[in-house]
Amino acid sequence: MSPVRDVCVIGLGLIGGSLLRASVATGRTTWGAAVSEVDADAASRAGYDVTTDVEAALHRAAAEDALIVLAVPLPAIENLLRLVAQHAPHCLLTDVVSVKAPVLDAVRRRAPYTRYAGGHPMAGTAESGWRAGDASLFKDAAWVVGVEEDTDLTAWAEVTRLVLDVGAVAVPLPADSHDEAVARISHLPHLFAAILATIGAEGGPLAMSLAAGSYRDGTRVAASNPELVRAMTEGNRDALLPIVDEALGRLGAARGSLASTGGLAATIKAGHEGSLAFAAARDTARSGVRITLDAPDARDALIGVGERGGRITGLEDGVAVGEVN
Repeated sequence: MSPVRDVCVIGLGLIGGSLLRASVATGRTTWGAAVSEVDADAASRAGYDVTTDVEAALHRAAAEDALIVLAVPLPAIENLLRLVAQHAPHCLLTDVVSVKAPVLDAVRRRAPYTRYAGGHPMAGTAESGWRAGDASLFKDAAWVVGVEEDTDLTAWAEVTRLVLDVGAVAVPLPADSHDEAVARISHLPHLFAAILATIGAEGGPLAMSLAAGSYRDGTRVAASNPELVRAMTEGNRDALLPIVDEALGRLGAARGSLASTGGLAATIKAGHEGSLAFAAARDTARSGVRITLDAPDARDALIGVGERGGRITGLEDGVAVGEVN
């Protein structure tokens, strides 16, 4: 096993701040940087090695050959990658942005000499900022680690080791598969939550006084930082548009059925079955899988695990160990 690599986290919001805390808890030498003086000051006061000087943090990463984690919103990625290319052009690089294709494209254009494997932890809350962070946020979470035709699997394994160390499981996927999936199970729900919250609020004090569990659960993520939600949904435009069309088609069918026959059985039954499928996916028996990372078909094998709903749960001497449905 290779020595444990140092970690440099750029961006100390909910995810970046949680990762900084979790990485330190594993015993790794970890430092961070944030342009927000409020977040940086709070992190420093809590005893973490943090600065507002992003360039200095990147210089240190280059000197220590650290793993750099970009934990900033999508709109900030381009400028940050320019700094990476200038100050740490050959470092191992990952990110935690919730859309993968635009980041992959930006890395290839702006920092082509880094060893990059993108990432996205499926964890979070409606809160934001350093103070919302929690070292245990990633426990048992699925964390996508990108695999493309040109991905260096040594770099992929290094990123995956950090993912496993902080308590998550790794899901190997290419960017396009990731973006289509999260459009369905994350980005569309954010849009629905925004619409539900708007319609409910327009009912005035009476509607708000009667709102209970179903409204609360359906609108929970509408409390998220609007700029962060905009960044991920607008950034995933190409994948999200056809999913919105699919949803509108189902809403149109429900409206047509309600208007013509007064019935909503098909819509409600399909939704119930979808809910059961979600529950069943959590309980499905899985079989073990072992992938030798220097094998010629290793990338295809890893992607196959991810796209079948599987996950990598360990790394053993160049072998990825996991489970698949």
